[in-house]
Amino acid sequence: MTERKGESFDRHMLEALVCPCTHNSLEFDAERQELISRAANLAFPIRDGIPVMLVDEARTLE
Repeated sequence: MTERKGESFDRHMLEALVCPCTHNSLEFDAERQELISRAANLAFPIRDGIPVMLVDEARTLE
């Protein structure tokens, strides 16, 4: 697992998390520290190792 200073993410948590919009699975982007929902075209940030699964906080994918 790639970690940035002060950040870490338990990839096992990814198995339990789903997109709050589509309820589909998510992909982990280690470089950007985001969880990607291809179905919703959104990227949810991970801050201090905690996924922020709020649509208002998500970034729209290009």
